[in-house]
Amino acid sequence: MNFRPDYHTSIWEEIWDAVKLGLILIDSEGKVLLWNDWVAEHSGIPAEFASNNSLESLFPGGLSAPFKTAIKNALSHKLPIILSNALHRSPLPIYPLPITQHEQKRMQQSITITPICVSGKEHLCMIQIADASISVKREGVLKSHSERLSKEATTDGLTGAYNRRFFDERFAAEFGRAQRQNIPLSLIMLDVDYFKRYNDHYGHPAGDKILVAVVTALKAQLNRPTDVVVRYGGEEFAVILPDAEVDGGRIIAEKLRVAVADLSIPHCESKVADHITVSVGIAAYQPGTSCDATCLLKAADAALYDAKHNGRNCVRHLTSAEFSPSGLANEA
Repeated sequence: MNFRPDYHTSIWEEIWDAVKLGLILIDSEGKVLLWNDWVAEHSGIPAEFASNNSLESLFPGGLSAPFKTAIKNALSHKLPIILSNALHRSPLPIYPLPITQHEQKRMQQSITITPICVSGKEHLCMIQIADASISVKREGVLKSHSERLSKEATTDGLTGAYNRRFFDERFAAEFGRAQRQNIPLSLIMLDVDYFKRYNDHYGHPAGDKILVAVVTALKAQLNRPTDVVVRYGGEEFAVILPDAEVDGGRIIAEKLRVAVADLSIPHCESKVADHITVSVGIAAYQPGTSCDATCLLKAADAALYDAKHNGRNCVRHLTSAEFSPSGLANEA
């Protein structure tokens, strides 16, 4: 550490070198007055060499433009400045390990620039440099933890499909968007045929495997990131298809039905096939109709009911011309 004699005392010298951060003090011309051991170690520039030299000459081509502007503004306006680590990760050529160990990336830094007015003296500027890598890693861990908790809150633990809570929020949001932007919205509801009989015969662990296999098959048929599969409850699933007319929705619904049948999973207790099948209902919202979100959900459910009571292992659909809030309410 070096500190010009007119600013130096032995007690301060010990303090400057004891702190676990970098301290650089410069005068109004940018010349170094203080250069503590932390800076010397992580920059590879001895304090004796740094003293009385300009900061810019010590780091030729190494100072970022925002850093130099911040120094100028701090001296001109006499206001402290903090360089956000999010925007300025490594303003100075300072490294995590001693500079003798080459091939390093710059240390992630948090920098505070503080103007100092010494009585009867010129204006000075103190630069504090902290290693921000620990806080960055901590933020990464917290973000990962938060994302994991968020995923757990919206994902079905067994199948990996979205859960009912997610459906309620996403469906309301997509329906609102469909109304605002005057675009269609299709909703598919499907149910594994004779699933209770399967569980009773093959056992619940086998039934759980069926649900996982069904979700995997359904997801494989959806190409758009906006199309989502939801475990609506038990063996019932929902698929939200934003900006999809009923004809396009019917094509997807049939692909879903075939994908499950193609799994060829034996089901000796089924009354419609010797393998696992699904019944599928689809309803489509058309812009300009009186249908609301509740109406569309009831319509998709009604279409599923129609499929289950008219042969199963099939697709049935309703359009906005075939259902209305009042009509579905009376039917219920």
